[in-house]
Amino acid sequence: MDTQRRTSPLLGGTWITKTLFILSLMLLFRTVIHEINIMRTNPGTNFAAAVAASFAHRVNAASIDLGWHAPNATAINNLTRVIGGSGVYGFVYNTSEVPVDAYGVYNWCNMPHVRATEYPKPSSEYKLQYVEVIHRHHKRTVYASNSFPVESYSWNCDDEGLFYYGQPKSGKKSAHAYWQGYLSAQNPFVPSGFLGSCQFPQITAGGLEDSWQHGKDLYSVYHDLLGFLPDNTNDKVTFRVTQNVITSEVAGMVINGMFGTEADYPLLIQPSGVDSLEPTYACSVSSSLFSAIKSGSNWTNHLTAASSLYSTLDNISGVSPTDSGFHASFDHYYDNLSARQCHAKPLPCKLVNGVNSATCVTQAIADEVYRLGNYEYSYIYRDDPRSLAASATSYGVWIGELTTHIRDFIAGKSNVIYRHNVAHDGSISRLLSLLQLDVMVWPGMGSEVVFELYKKGSSTPVAMPTTMVTSTPPVVAPNCNHDNCLRQFIQESSSASEFCPTFSASAVGVDLPQWASSCQNLAKRASSACSCIMTPTPTTTTSTPTSTPTSSDSGYFLRVLWKGQILRSSNPSLGVMDMVPLETVLAYFDGLVGVGASLVKGKCNGTIPI
Repeated sequence: MDTQRRTSPLLGGTWITKTLFILSLMLLFRTVIHEINIMRTNPGTNFAAAVAASFAHRVNAASIDLGWHAPNATAINNLTRVIGGSGVYGFVYNTSEVPVDAYGVYNWCNMPHVRATEYPKPSSEYKLQYVEVIHRHHKRTVYASNSFPVESYSWNCDDEGLFYYGQPKSGKKSAHAYWQGYLSAQNPFVPSGFLGSCQFPQITAGGLEDSWQHGKDLYSVYHDLLGFLPDNTNDKVTFRVTQNVITSEVAGMVINGMFGTEADYPLLIQPSGVDSLEPTYACSVSSSLFSAIKSGSNWTNHLTAASSLYSTLDNISGVSPTDSGFHASFDHYYDNLSARQCHAKPLPCKLVNGVNSATCVTQAIADEVYRLGNYEYSYIYRDDPRSLAASATSYGVWIGELTTHIRDFIAGKSNVIYRHNVAHDGSISRLLSLLQLDVMVWPGMGSEVVFELYKKGSSTPVAMPTTMVTSTPPVVAPNCNHDNCLRQFIQESSSASEFCPTFSASAVGVDLPQWASSCQNLAKRASSACSCIMTPTPTTTTSTPTSTPTSSDSGYFLRVLWKGQILRSSNPSLGVMDMVPLETVLAYFDGLVGVGASLVKGKCNGTIPI
């Protein structure tokens, strides 16, 4: 761990300190000149907008914590509990649908997202200005590389069409041609893995339905509830996808779910090999960091601990124990089993002479694979201190694009108010790593992060709370019934943490607090909710929340939503990301990746230190 250096007095310190001070003055001068030029070239941009476009340059960067901070210690990142546990923390792996009163629980098949029923509507003094959404594609067939050498049943997708055709924007029209997979009886070369009419991967009919509903839910909030989105698609709305066609399959359904249109609509896409959304641009420093994370003893310990599980799975699947793809992590087994269960397909059994035997993957085996998969993602993207630099370099370009979108909107350079990105689990994982999510999981199908830019109703700076709240949500014990009472305890975690330790279910005539109204004043229900909440144990000494900027000079604030609720960061400068002064967030991102991602290329090739 680096030793903190003592700061020299401004005018009596070293020549380095004095030089930095002079450079800071020069930077401020250049910023002012730059903004004056903006106003000259764009008369419609007033002084306030010009200042807002560059205010992050002038925030006191020394007050922004750019360091890595450990996530909460929970059952998810505790190897002893992962190997010796049971179930999967109440997570869902077998359906896209959950009861209304259980919405919000982790659902690998269809993750919670913004929707009107649970949306935390802000105070009316905040006016929504700009929204950027990024989410993983929805549920799909398994990747061919993650299939077993021989699968015991086929997988057909005759209930949908994958439409691939080109058409001039004017002139002759194309037939709505789609792919129909088939196997030729005359072709002696039989592919390994699943047979059938599907592509591996492709978004399934169920995944397309989930995509459409995702769009409808977003529209119900940002159009119906908030009156923010336009009635129809126009130049104020954009959608972006990656080179992987499954993101385009999802985007079309989302657009129709939102705007009800079947008209032609452009999907923005960057060139292969340099795409920032997936991402695919070359970053050797990031690749080396991730390789180091997945090669040390802290990583291999869990693979060694799971050796008996690997033996069981290899015996059933027919996968060779020397297959590096299946044994470098639990990624392949996780994808194979979860894709089956999300589509109500049976867990596999060992084939003997081409026939299923009685030796099968049980639910307990699958659950252990799912626990290990979440453990791995927590370790790769949050638990290892190198994860922040690895993610900042490999996802820094997208972050630079995000901050540029916000700055351009404030400066009047862009009229786009809503951007929508359809991406992958690797995209969402890196983003959550950058935001330093307090409880990391493997982002399931449809996992969503939303950035909401607000402006305070008053044009003058308004005081915020004197400290950033950094309390963390409780971890819910496995197999608990997520009824309305428990959900309210989860939402009111701060109040519940004070209430539960002193509450007794045997108390007679004691009214429950007002915030627990969903428990219907029934002591037994409140007691049950308390018993389901497990207080996380910190892995390191918890630091006292530091003072953060209490107001926004520009009047702009940023709110970040994860799984449809306020995201909680372990980084004290970000904390609970509910109306954080925009200056703070931009200074954090700029410190990691540079303004407009200006530092990323140098950090990726090693010419700029990480």
